[in-house]
Amino acid sequence: MNPEGERTYSRDLGDQGVSLPAVVHWDLTSAELIERSIQNREGMLSKGGALVVRTGQFTGRSPKDKYIVRDATTETTVHWGSVNQPMSPDVFDGIHKRLLEFLKGRELFVQDCFGGADPAYSLGVRVITRKAWHSFFARQLFLKQRNVPGRAFSVDFTVIFAPDFEVDPELDGTRSKTCIAVNFTERLVLILGTEYAGEMKKSVFTILNYQLPERNVLPMHCSATAGPRDDIALFFGLSGTGKTTLSADPNRRLIGDDEHGWSDHGVFNFEGGCYAKCIGLSREREPQIRDAIRFGTVLENVVLDPVKRTLDFDADTYTENTRAAYPIGYIRNALRPGVAGHPSYVLFLTADAFGVLPPIARLTLEQSMYYFLSGYTAKVAGTERGLGSQPQATFSTCFGEPFLPRNPEEYARMLGERMVAHNATCYLVNTGWVGGPYGVGHRMDLGYTRTIVAAAIEGKLDKVRTRLHPVFRIAVPLQCPGVPAEVLDARGQWSDPAAYDYAAENLAQRFRENFKRFGPGVEERILMAAPVGV
Repeated sequence: MNPEGERTYSRDLGDQGVSLPAVVHWDLTSAELIERSIQNREGMLSKGGALVVRTGQFTGRSPKDKYIVRDATTETTVHWGSVNQPMSPDVFDGIHKRLLEFLKGRELFVQDCFGGADPAYSLGVRVITRKAWHSFFARQLFLKQRNVPGRAFSVDFTVIFAPDFEVDPELDGTRSKTCIAVNFTERLVLILGTEYAGEMKKSVFTILNYQLPERNVLPMHCSATAGPRDDIALFFGLSGTGKTTLSADPNRRLIGDDEHGWSDHGVFNFEGGCYAKCIGLSREREPQIRDAIRFGTVLENVVLDPVKRTLDFDADTYTENTRAAYPIGYIRNALRPGVAGHPSYVLFLTADAFGVLPPIARLTLEQSMYYFLSGYTAKVAGTERGLGSQPQATFSTCFGEPFLPRNPEEYARMLGERMVAHNATCYLVNTGWVGGPYGVGHRMDLGYTRTIVAAAIEGKLDKVRTRLHPVFRIAVPLQCPGVPAEVLDARGQWSDPAAYDYAAENLAQRFRENFKRFGPGVEERILMAAPVGV
């Protein structure tokens, strides 16, 4: 040990190719990593004990800088295109070789972690970082040995995170000096030229999205909760649609807030922590998340008073994509380990920027697969680089297109099979705008959304009367306990019904145009679930 008592080793990283001399801090505890982060001037402690850090230029993911090595392993198994961009093995090897040379003699932090709480399907991930706070993030977000009983650690994949190493676009053919490259043959991920810690999390998610379907496990971008009768609910949605917020429910146990697998035995969390958005966070609206902001939590880009050490969750000085990363155990009613049974309810969360979709609607099986493949929502400013100040309507297949290496239809087929096998009911929930489009209407009241969602997953909407939306043909409940009937009527909340009809047809056309990209391979019954013209 060094004089501070830390487990610091001058040792080779073996198969990872990092050679001596290098100072390696191996599996430091949370307290040790916080101390090291402060010593290295990587962050500051807030009044409540959370570690507050900045991610520099990059305050969100860089999806256009992400690559997958195209070789014999991935040639026919990866769905190549604008999302899954190819990189040649030679280019990857060249970058890797230069990176290893760069790392010689530098301080490194290592965490041996798992992705997947079910030991039958867990992935052993060795995370090597240049910064202490990135190692701390990995320790809090991924699973450690104690969280995966019966699974001995072995290195199935390695992630090297070196923000101070940049690639050369002219030499490497990359879009910029930033690069996130996944090599499934070498079982290696390189994250370079960015400090945004979410790249680690989503890289591991990408790996599991590629590997698990071969083992008949559906990987899902969703949160999950368990009710008092062990009834399971899934919440699909992109960042900002409410996966974390709605799953932090004091009346239900949290299985996980973002990523899960659905096997023949049930669902299981991929992670050991939560990664919650913080903008506008308050104890009144989100008490469980607010109470998780304490010692052991990493806060990214949250404004901190350097003297009083108080936090300003309303400030977007650096980004709207402020984040809190904390162990799932900081949510009082979390289910650990995160392994549960089969879901009874599947909810698709969408932030509809046009104010067209109703607060909730029940979907048929065919509609479930159609809306799953569509993945409609609105990207919130700050979640990714390059977004402006306005939300942008987007279609992200399976509510997680940036992380899906395989053909999206494979994931949709697996979801449909599981819903049929386990008699799961599906709802579409609009957490976005009502009463008009963004700038005219207003964001759906979170209190009403919570009440509506609770009624749905408690089975209280299963038998209520519904009416079919004239354009989207989804079944809109006419009543919901605790919610005024007029709140359920999307059209009725607009002051100009004709303007609503125009907006509905416009959005329906967007759905139909988007779905053309799937080609003739989609089943006719799914195509027939598309919204109709008026």
